Amino acid sequence: MTQMPTQRGFEVLITAAEAYPRLEQEFMSAEREIVAGFRIFDPWTDLRSDNARVHGKDWFDLIVHTLNRGVKIHMILTDFDPVVRMDMHLYAWQCLRGLIAAGEASQHPQNLIASVAMHPARVGILPRCLLWPRSVKEIGDQIKRIAQNKGLSGRDLMEAAPGLKALTRLDGDTLKPRLFPPPPLVPVTHHQKLAVFDGKRLYVGGLDLNNRRYDTPRHDRSSDETWHDVQVVVTGDIAKEARTHLQNVAAAVSGHITDAPAKLLRTISAKRRFAAPYMSPRPVVSEIADAHHKAIARSEALIYLETQFFRDEALARSLAERARQQPSLTLIMMLPAAPEEIAFQDDWGPDAKFGEYLQTKCIDIVHDTFADRIFIGSPVQPRHHVTQSRDTHFDAPIIYLHAKVSIFDNHTGIVSSANLNGRSLNWDTEVAVQTETVDEVTQLRNRSFAHWLGSDADQTFYSPETACGAWAARAAQNTQKSPEKRAGFIVPYLTEPARQEAQALPGVPAEMA
Repeated sequence: MTQMPTQRGFEVLITAAEAYPRLEQEFMSAEREIVAGFRIFDPWTDLRSDNARVHGKDWFDLIVHTLNRGVKIHMILTDFDPVVRMDMHLYAWQCLRGLIAAGEASQHPQNLIASVAMHPARVGILPRCLLWPRSVKEIGDQIKRIAQNKGLSGRDLMEAAPGLKALTRLDGDTLKPRLFPPPPLVPVTHHQKLAVFDGKRLYVGGLDLNNRRYDTPRHDRSSDETWHDVQVVVTGDIAKEARTHLQNVAAAVSGHITDAPAKLLRTISAKRRFAAPYMSPRPVVSEIADAHHKAIARSEALIYLETQFFRDEALARSLAERARQQPSLTLIMMLPAAPEEIAFQDDWGPDAKFGEYLQTKCIDIVHDTFADRIFIGSPVQPRHHVTQSRDTHFDAPIIYLHAKVSIFDNHTGIVSSANLNGRSLNWDTEVAVQTETVDEVTQLRNRSFAHWLGSDADQTFYSPETACGAWAARAAQNTQKSPEKRAGFIVPYLTEPARQEAQALPGVPAEMA
């Protein structure tokens, strides 16, 4: 299926191979202003388009060029809890310093406003005290890990990661965790990924900016370098709403919620005024979740979900209830065969096991009601490779799926930064675009389906009445073939490997995973 933007200004971009050059184009086309908020925006990311590489080799150079043209850039990066995500806290500040250096290298440094933003919610003092010994140990373990991996001295690490100053002390040149007071813990992050250009064009979806997240529609890199994602570029009033959201997000997460936008969908939580017994923030805006529940209730033939995580029990029960009400309703879901940390890392622990517990529970809920009207698939590469870990699936390397796409019959499509888990739908700062026309929904479905199915899939794979059965049959047939001879990327998702890792954590909010 060829990529055809609709007249209403809705363009679907599959993987960073399409999205990054488009983002570069938008930076080069902006005339007055760029306002953006990303979980990760690394200025040392390689430029991908020929037009952008005229100005340099990486985003540092493109930022300099954009500022030199007189365009104002306001960039908000996510900051991370230095207790449990010390590596990401360090990375956020490295990215910020790179952006500031780009501003200083330009002719108009005053045109750049760049900051890191940590959500103001904190775990209450009672659960912090319960987690006190574990938190101190975690700080010590991460200091050792970072020192070993990056070769940083204790003094250099404290300087590079400002959040460590209140958590650690220097013993000579050795950085050690403070034993008192109990470390503060941040339960929530800004997970959004969006940019607004001149208040007219919105770039939004699940994709951050760094070299790790670059992949092509062929997914022919090593498995741990694959990264399937979806972005959209939308024009119109929704871009103005997204700009307003970025300007107001700091106030919103502090509890000062403005009026709901007409088109943009959000998840927003705020800090609690009295947090002592709580591990959670105060959920205040759940427009992305609400839109999903509303669209589910209207669906009659096919729901398609493409998500990194399926862990929200309320959403699973909403799907199950609609399946009982509508006997003709079918469900296709695409999930990665394993979470990233379990597939590619050796240091995962109880939080990953808890996520697998929640996902198997949600899958069981929808399986029990949809029965033979559901297909859950996972993407794998068309080459043979077997290991003992979950980075392979049906004798092939997995493709890591990070996209967040939901399609409901022909009436609704949602592209967002939000996973289908409690964290994204209730806690983290998230942004979504909901399609408004049949043309947009059709474009989103055709591009998403064609990517996984390949060029030989006929209309039975696309029709809401026949798609579920056709996808299931193709995935089953693929398991009987060598990876090199399979059609498209799809094979069945298997719950048993996840079930073997699953572990409940009584008392821990489901939104933590």
